[in-house]
Parts: sequence; structure tokens; C-alpha cells
Amino acid sequence: FYLTPPQVNSILKANEYSFKVPEFDGKNVSSVLGFDSNQLPANAPIEDRRSAATCLQTRGMLLGVFDGHAGCACAQAVSERLFYYIAVSLLPHETLLEIENAVESGRALLPILQWHKHPNDYFSKEASKLYFNSLRTYWQELIDLNSGETTDVKEALINAFKRLDNDISLEAQVGDPNSFLNYLVLRVAFSGATACVAHVDGVDLHIANTGDSRAMLGVQEEDGSWSAVNLSYDHNAQNEHEVERVKMEHPKSEEKSLVKQDRLLGLLMPFRAFGDVKFKWSIELQKRVVESGPDQLNDNEYTKFIPPNYHTPPYLTAEPEVIHHKLRPQDKFLVLATDGLWETMHRQDVARIVGEYLTGVHHQQPIAVGGYKVTLGQMHGLLTERRARISSVFEDQNAATHLIRHAVGNNEFGTVDHERLSKMLSLPEELARMYRDDITIIVVQFNSHVIGACQNDE
Repeated sequence: FYLTPPQVNSILKANEYSFKVPEFDGKNVSSVLGFDSNQLPANAPIEDRRSAATCLQTRGMLLGVFDGHAGCACAQAVSERLFYYIAVSLLPHETLLEIENAVESGRALLPILQWHKHPNDYFSKEASKLYFNSLRTYWQELIDLNSGETTDVKEALINAFKRLDNDISLEAQVGDPNSFLNYLVLRVAFSGATACVAHVDGVDLHIANTGDSRAMLGVQEEDGSWSAVNLSYDHNAQNEHEVERVKMEHPKSEEKSLVKQDRLLGLLMPFRAFGDVKFKWSIELQKRVVESGPDQLNDNEYTKFIPPNYHTPPYLTAEPEVIHHKLRPQDKFLVLATDGLWETMHRQDVARIVGEYLTGVHHQQPIAVGGYKVTLGQMHGLLTERRARISSVFEDQNAATHLIRHAVGNNEFGTVDHERLSKMLSLPEELARMYRDDITIIVVQFNSHVIGACQNDE
């Protein structure tokens, strides 16, 4: 089934979104110039989500990618709710009081976030009241706990992640008289999601990561070449520290059953996630909730089984690992992406492709054919294709789209092969998932002038 280049483009561009930070009097006062984001589904419906928002009552911008498993319900809820929890965690005491007083007296609320959303980025209207009430309980507790100290960003991020996960769990245990909402909160809690979130404020970049999505910084070296700096670590079996952490939290007798076939209890790839109460609740609690839950829940195979060797829950946490980085003028962009990208591309290639795209300079690497026997005719073909590629490299108006094009269409020579791209994008739903995962990418472009000026001020 062959797709023409315009058909390929319309599939690739369907979910793209760009935001430019507005300038004031011709001056941009933010360290962020703007961002591009995009998603390419493999699952139907897609299980990834993305979010971006400007914090209105504090400084800073929030961006995040969320990778769902066992359905999209948890990723959806986290993408809608987490930034509110982070924003509330960062607010000064006076502002929290102002917001609470406004709710008490029925006045209009101070807006906390300005969302930057694609029309396809859905918000569940039905649950908004429930979500608001949980959030309000959280800020009331923060008001009561007022220590008078200014909140540390790292601490705020950790608290927000843990608190939202706790609320997801509580809402499912309490249930809801409305049967639709009751089923929704249970679906959210029994499915799961990883999260990788960036908070950018001036030269301070914080990455909070739970699971196996990744954050990577694109750095331009003095000679103009590009290098990649990891700003997160995957929480899975490939991370020795993570395996050790899990083993430390459970008795020695469980050492052999904790991680099997590179999965938690032989089942779950990420070692940290939101939701997934199958790995957090006691067996009694799971049974009670499933038995009293709606019939649709009983039809779901996932909720019925108890993980094997399940003795000392919780086995899973949503607590993020937070990395702080002070931005430098050579730090040109940040890539946040779900594991669908990193499974297909090395971070060094990601840095080069995005860097060249953003600067519009195509560093001519000598053509590498790594051990292949190449005829003169094939070499001529590669060079002709390279020339064509330079002229078409900027057909994408969006850096995330450009990256997805490479992730799905690259051949063994590291160039986009239209035929391969066409094949990969025309796979039927049930096959697509066998060849690749959902891919969600946000590329944040930094303003080197502002970062340089901030550094000089300091």
C-alpha cells in the first residue's frame, strides 16, 4: 500500500503543534523561545499524552510527555492534572490563601496555568469537578502546613507527583455515585503511565522523571557540531541502581522474583509509574474494589489477575527522580520524548538532526556505508539523494515532526527513505504496534541571548 509524499506529510503533521513565546517591545524576556510538539500513534487509540503550560502565578514553563500502558486512561488523567499539582506546590502561601478565599466566597479564581494545547489534546469535562476537589484538598493542606519557607522547585516536583498518584489511588478506593465517573476513576487507577516533565525558569531547568520516557539536552560545541546530554535516567531493568533500589525495599526472600525477564514481577517494564494499583495495593484491597466496582471492570482481564509472587506491596512508586541543570548559552534545545523515539534513535543522532534542523546548517558528514559493499551506481544514488534531501530538509515547519520523520523513515545509511516511511505509516493498526511504539516528542528551543544575559547578571 503505497503512500504519496503528500499523504505521508498529512499523516505526520496531523498532531503537530507549535508555540512561540511572545516578545515584549521586541524583547523576549523568557529563556524559552518556543517549542514544537507532535505525536504519531501506533496504538489505537494512542496511549501517549503531552502537556505544555505557562505558570501564571509563578515564573516558569511546564512541559511533559506521558506514556500510558494498559490503556490511555491514566496517561490522560496525569496529562490534565499533574501541572496543576506542580503549580500549586510552587505557589507562595499568600497566593494559596487568595485562591482558597475566592473559592469560599464564590469569586472568580486566579488562573494558575495558561495551557498550550493542540485541538486533539482532550480534557475530560465529566471529571473536572472531582479533580478540582482533590486539588483543593491538597492546597488546603499546604495552607495548614505553611512553614513560611519558599518552596524548593525540586521538592515541589516530588511532592506534586506523589500527591497526584496518591489522589488517583484514593479516588478509586472511594468510588463515585455517578457510575460513569466511578468507572473512569477505576480505569485511571488500574492503568498506568510514566511521566517526564521539564520546569524551565530563567537559567534553571529541572527535569522530573518517573519511568522510561527521556529528557535530552542539545548542546552546540565551539566547532558548530552537536552533542547530547542526558537529563534523565530510565527506571527499568537496564538501570542497575533502579534494580538495587527495588531489591532494597523488599525482603531478601523475594530477590529472585522481583525482576524477571527484565520486568517488575515479570510483568511491568517501567519500575516507576502513576496508577498501576495492581502493583501498589494489598490483595485484599484489590479484591474489594474490583468486586464492588462496575461490571465492566470485571470484564477487564487486567484487573482480575494478581501479579505472581505478590507478598510485600507496594512494588511500584510514582516518585520522580529530579535533575537540576543551569542553562548555558551553548544549550540550544531540550527534547522530551516517550520511549517510542529512543527505541529507534540514538541520542547523538537526535541531537544532530534537531540541531541541524534548528540552525538550518547541514554539516556534510562523509557518507558512511559501514561495511556495506557499495557499487559506484549506489554511491551516486546516495549522493543524489543527499542533494535532494538538503533541498527538502526544511519541508517540515516543526522540529518534532522532522524528528519523527527520521525515527520512522531512516534507512541503514541514516537517511530518510520515502519507501520505508510509506510502508511504516500504511501498516494496519494491529500490525503497527509490532513494528514501533507510540511516539510523542516536545522540542523546546532556548534563547541563548537571554541565558547569556542572565549568566552575566549572576
